[in-house]
Amino acid sequence: MPLKTALITGGGSGIGRAATLALARDGYLVAIAGRHIESLRETAAGAEDVIRPIAADVTDAGSVESLFQTVMRDFGRLDLLFNNAGVGAPPVPLEDLSEADWRRCVDTNLTGTFLCTQQAIRIMKTQTPMGGRIINNGSVSAYSPRPNTAAYTATKHAISGLTKSISLDGRAHDIACSQLDIGNADSDMAAKFKTGVPQASGDIRREPVFDLEHCGNAVAFMAGLPLDTNIQFMTIMATKMPFIGRG
Repeated sequence: MPLKTALITGGGSGIGRAATLALARDGYLVAIAGRHIESLRETAAGAEDVIRPIAADVTDAGSVESLFQTVMRDFGRLDLLFNNAGVGAPPVPLEDLSEADWRRCVDTNLTGTFLCTQQAIRIMKTQTPMGGRIINNGSVSAYSPRPNTAAYTATKHAISGLTKSISLDGRAHDIACSQLDIGNADSDMAAKFKTGVPQASGDIRREPVFDLEHCGNAVAFMAGLPLDTNIQFMTIMATKMPFIGRG
């Protein structure tokens, strides 16, 4: 039986790197995409036989199309897409957020996910055997915002709607779609949690984090299900982070 194949965006660090390594351990051939080829090569180091770095920009439709063409040329099919690439915006009041920062966040987090999903569906609905799985990186921000995060929060709420639409529209083609909502994974982006971040009350408090490896394992678990079974939404978070409760 041929190996299953996966594509992960934002695979050069953090959650993308953890998911790449988890899927590689589970026997996947994994293509990883990102703007910085050196970071991607660091992820692939020592496992170049199963991890393929590809420089790509998810905000650019031409770059995305070329990325998927390369995956198909090298792998011949696509069983899993993990839409992981994402950025934040400066933590400023909404009225002070620049249009450029707003657009950069929306273009990466939302439009990038849309562009990659389009390409994946076109492949998955026509390949033999038909179908595949798409996992979107949401966030606990898809449910509840932090102060001064209008752009990021808006994109993650939008990802939830996109996830549901993909799930519904993909049924006819054996395409399952899931969303992994992550809270306080110990990535570079989460370093601020350990020193103190604004709370809804206006206080600045430290927050607990958890090991990135568990995010990768969660992606691999979702990916390992048969296509007639789906985890629609999964939340993985630091147990003691102040997400559950009133601010």
